[in-house]
Amino acid sequence: MASAYGKAVLADLREPAKALREQIPETYEGFVATSKAAMAAGTLDAKTKEFLALAIAVASQCDGCIASHTRGAAMKGATPEEVAEVLGVTIFMLGGPGTVYAPRAYESFLEFYEQYGRREAPVPS
Repeated sequence: MASAYGKAVLADLREPAKALREQIPETYEGFVATSKAAMAAGTLDAKTKEFLALAIAVASQCDGCIASHTRGAAMKGATPEEVAEVLGVTIFMLGGPGTVYAPRAYESFLEFYEQYGRREAPVPS
């Protein structure tokens, strides 16, 4: 894979997020607690919840959210085919903006898939 979209986004955010978290620790603690509660397996499994979060991240055009939830999807065993299908529905619902942010999300997922998933991940041409 030529670029490192997802990892680069997370690296760029690491220090500024740390600095802000030091200023408002209670806010971040609340967010982390909400995130853990919302993303825990329940009636929906954790992978499905990552798919939902990824679709919303693409719809919100949030690069950090896309990187975070593509990494989460890879860590929870998502396949490139599953993520492509999720992104297809996202494009359907968003139209044009989806055709910009969904490929970014797919690139990010494949990057994390190489790290957390099977090694034979297909690379888009």
